[in-house]
Amino acid sequence: MIKFYTKFMHFFENFHLSKQKTLLILMAFMFSVGARFLWVDWAYDIGDIFINNGVLMINTNDGYAFAEGARDMLAGFHQENDLSYYGNPLSTLTYWIVKYMGIKLEFVMLYLSVFLSSLICVGVLLIAFEYNQAKAGFAAALLAGVANSYYNRTMAGYFDTDMLTVVIPVFIVWGLIRVLERKNPFDIIIAPLFVLLYNWWYTSGFSLVSLTTLLFGLYTLVFDRKNSLNYLTLALMLIGIASLNFYLKILLILAVYFYVIYSKNKLNIKISFALLFVSFLLFTIMGGLNPIWFQLKFYIFRDSAELANTSFRYFNVNQTIQESSMIDLQIFCERISSSVIVFICSLVGLGFFCYKYKSFIVSFGMLALGFMALKGGLRFTIYAVPIMAMGFGYFVYILLNFFKLKNGFFSAIYALIVLGALYPSIMHIKQYQVTTVFYANEVENLEKIKKIADREDYVLAWWDYGYGLRYYSDVKTLIDGGKHLGRDNYAVSFALFKDQNASANMARLEVEYTQRNFKEKFGTNLNQMIKEYGSNSLDEFLILLNDKNFKTPPKTREIYYYLPERMLDIFPTIVQFSNLDLNTGKKYSDPFFIVFSDEYIKKHIISFSDDHKTITINGEEIELDGYFESRYDENEKLQITSNFYDMTSGFYVIYMRDQGKYLLLDKNMLNSTFIQLYVLENYDKELFEPVILDRAAKIYRLKK
Repeated sequence: MIKFYTKFMHFFENFHLSKQKTLLILMAFMFSVGARFLWVDWAYDIGDIFINNGVLMINTNDGYAFAEGARDMLAGFHQENDLSYYGNPLSTLTYWIVKYMGIKLEFVMLYLSVFLSSLICVGVLLIAFEYNQAKAGFAAALLAGVANSYYNRTMAGYFDTDMLTVVIPVFIVWGLIRVLERKNPFDIIIAPLFVLLYNWWYTSGFSLVSLTTLLFGLYTLVFDRKNSLNYLTLALMLIGIASLNFYLKILLILAVYFYVIYSKNKLNIKISFALLFVSFLLFTIMGGLNPIWFQLKFYIFRDSAELANTSFRYFNVNQTIQESSMIDLQIFCERISSSVIVFICSLVGLGFFCYKYKSFIVSFGMLALGFMALKGGLRFTIYAVPIMAMGFGYFVYILLNFFKLKNGFFSAIYALIVLGALYPSIMHIKQYQVTTVFYANEVENLEKIKKIADREDYVLAWWDYGYGLRYYSDVKTLIDGGKHLGRDNYAVSFALFKDQNASANMARLEVEYTQRNFKEKFGTNLNQMIKEYGSNSLDEFLILLNDKNFKTPPKTREIYYYLPERMLDIFPTIVQFSNLDLNTGKKYSDPFFIVFSDEYIKKHIISFSDDHKTITINGEEIELDGYFESRYDENEKLQITSNFYDMTSGFYVIYMRDQGKYLLLDKNMLNSTFIQLYVLENYDKELFEPVILDRAAKIYRLKK
């Protein structure tokens, strides 16, 4: 036992960092933190529009899901089937911080990503220290902390799991490199422990950890096949990613680890192979390859239809999400290294670095996932950031060594090159002035809903607002940032796009069938509706919805429509989810809808005839069937003036005077529920009752 204690203390002594290394870590970390405060300063300077409860609000929609979960954990309960992220890792971490450290929830939401994401600088430097490359590592750490894509997804207010989804893999890579470079049996537990942490934090990280494990195994077979510690590390890694109970995995990893420590002199290749074989068998039996195949289907093969549990071909949400859309080469380079020049230098440096330090190859799983952005979408670029940054750091190092500069000149030129590389990132950060998800006046309305609606009531809104509605209004929603596949979005899109009668019928059906489906598990709501209403086809059922006398299920709860002004900009995208033939998956012709501002009129890009009967865009004249103008009077009541013309063109213009916006749209869009209720406040009094009529957002209660 004394011998074990001595060795274990020696293990911790190996982690002792010199004052110089500690200073480098602190400097890189604080640089990353400081860069993220630039947005905070800008946002506070804007004024109260971004502030609620005395604190800046967050700038990512998904953040409200974790905030809702933390709020419910602090309250100690949540409603059945409310989709709360109760117990989610980020919600849990936030709950611990708020409960045990006494920090205000809104402060945690705003600042947590600032500090956790900056830990990437620590991981990058620890890797560099393993190769005695402190200078290269410092340059890499500075760049990694502020590279465009990494900053965008970890800035202040970006309250999301991304704050650690790249940080933890960097520490996994560090743990594996440490085993390969130092060959110390005490080190074999580092990477598996971070794997367990990663599995807890981010379940979708399975593919990355699997690929990293595979690369570690390949490196072992090619360069270090006689080292039994490598096989034992592989065994622990496989246990870490196997689909087993979390606590059971901890016990198994610790059991193997302590067996290795106590049996060091007895270990041999045969025992290591036996443990590896058992671990691999366990990994395979527990379905270890299934998650990899799922992610390949979604991001690489990009299926155009969602056919699970339904015969219909819904619109694929993956086609509308910017972060999963394909990007061109220049944007790809800039998102990873902040400029094309730095990207090229990073590639060159990475080649030399791997040539000299072959064990760094185990990091190529992160690099491969980052480069998958060229096919799978820009969200992946963040994974390549720290690896390419290491390449840049080494490029600077070998470049300056090539000229054999003296220490003073070396430091000066080193600083100039690194600052030059960081300049595009800093400019990007200063210009990346994203707004908060909600404005203060919008939140005021959401908080009013909380006082009006019951927790079991539903608010119908597009998925962008789902989490925020649940956080501020404490209600239920049909779709949100995690539940927005084509089959989920169809009914909400239909309710916003179709006329008020069809909208009301679909909204009531979707809510009641959603509630039933939690217990009955009958698959997709639409299939069950068609079946129970005795329709022979989807088309026949949709015709029934237009009937004023259509009998909806008994009302078990209230439904509210949340219609914000900012939804005007995404309305054409919303329409795509219901403007298609579900039997074939083919889109109908796109409805005509353009939003433009007064500036276009002032710059003569767009002009009207004196009688407003025609509009000219880029020299093309379009006849109008009608012209509407809306304005708010001194009592904040909306006033509408309208003129109809016998042109039969099918085009209309709505001028929203107070917002300075023009809408050029066709008849289908004009008659849509969203335009009628939000823009014109022309609601069917038998179907809808206004609850809040505000410029920022309008909320109606469904009577049916």
